[in-house]
Order: sequence, then structure tokens, then C-alpha cells
Amino acid sequence: MNALRAALLRGARATPRPGGAARGSRPGDGFVFSQLRAYVEGDDPRRIDQAATARVGALQTRVYLEETMLILAAIVDESGSMEVGRKRPLAFAAGEAARTWFGALEGADVALRVVDERVVRDRRAAPLVRASSPFRFATALAIALRVVPRGASLLAIADGFDLPDDEQLVRAGLRFDATVLLARDPWRDELPLRGFVRLRDAESARTRLAFVGARTRARYHAASGAREAALQARFRAAGWRLGTLDERDGRGSLLRAFGLPA
Repeated sequence: MNALRAALLRGARATPRPGGAARGSRPGDGFVFSQLRAYVEGDDPRRIDQAATARVGALQTRVYLEETMLILAAIVDESGSMEVGRKRPLAFAAGEAARTWFGALEGADVALRVVDERVVRDRRAAPLVRASSPFRFATALAIALRVVPRGASLLAIADGFDLPDDEQLVRAGLRFDATVLLARDPWRDELPLRGFVRLRDAESARTRLAFVGARTRARYHAASGAREAALQARFRAAGWRLGTLDERDGRGSLLRAFGLPA
């Protein structure tokens, strides 16, 4: 089993259910009920079904199968702001992360990609499909909450400029093993602008003339860092796994979010 898939299975099994229970027959065991059969010497006494035993008049044991099927869902921000980057667009790294995510699928695993207010279920198409309408994180997450089964593993890749409200994030954190890769501002550490420059908004394409000096660069650095910290705090409070999307390495960004070597 590949390392990412093993990590995903562990996370999905720990996803809370209403009342605090985890996925599976017991918290974190990774097994699902299969059938009842007559008790055989050596069976775990904890799996004797008392109700069935009373009906039949003989000991009945619950049989479980190991739960190894995964449901991997993804939401990928394809807005204009993802087309920026120092060396290459953030969108390239997002595509690498999405391909790595769905590349963890094996056997009977299921792929679900929310795009254009629909769900793509084809395992081959899911990593490659592109949106044809403006990206809306809240809309995409609402679809996921309605369509994607509880306990599924959900990956969201976004720059955080269009976030759902906290209630929706919390619902997703409770329903799924939810992971977010937050795109890092390519110019957070150094804004490579000096003097009078014409700035273009990546989302609206509007431009304006501005003067960029040392104070402007310092304010930008501070504001970018504060914004990133605030976004991380919101997802952390909602129970999401946090990762940072590095424009240079989408695959490594995803693996690092799960504590795996890149």
C-alpha cells in the first residue's frame, strides 16, 4: 500500500460521527459489519450479538471485514489569483497535488471531484478536469456536503480569497477527513517592486498606478503573514488538516501535509 493511501485510511477511520464515534465498528478499528454466523470456539466474546443469540437460541457472532475502501474527493481553486507565481503559476502546483491525491486510489476506491457545480466521478478524469465557470469555494463545499459520503477524505486546494463561512468549514471538518492546502503568497517574503508601478488585480484584471517603497513592502509582508495566520487559524479551529501549497512542488506540499517525506 502506498504511504499516502495508508495515511488517508488512518485519517478517514478517525473521522467523527454524530455523537462522537469514529468511522468503523469501534473507534479507529477500521472494520465494517459483514454478517452474522454461529459462534465458533476462539471467536472474540465481544463480538457475540446478544439480540441475535436470543432470537436463535444459540450463540451468534458478528463477522467484520477490514475496511480498506477509500473515497477521495477534491475541490481545487481555479480562480485567476491561482495563475500567479514567482517561477510558475500556483495552478501548476495545485494540479500536481490533485494528481498525487487521486494517484493514491487503488482497487475499489472512489474518486469525486467537485467542479462547475457538478461532481466528476471518473477516476481518470478527476485529476485532469478543468472548470469552465468562476470558482466559488462556498458553492463547491456546499455540493460536497450534500453529495460526498460521510467519512470520505476531502482535499481542498485554495488561496483563501473566497472562503465559506466558519459554520460550513466546521460541518466539513466533522463530516470528512478534511485537508486544506493553502496557497502561499508568492511575494510574502519579498515584494519585487520598486517605485511607481502599474498593479493588476489577478481576479478582476483591473489596473492602477501605485508607488511601492520600503514602507509599502514592509506593510505588504506584515499583512500577508497576518492573513495567512488568520486563514490557518480558521481551518484549524474547524478541524481540518493544514498544509501549505508551495508553487515549486505540489506533490511534496501534499505529502508534507500528512507528515510524509516528499
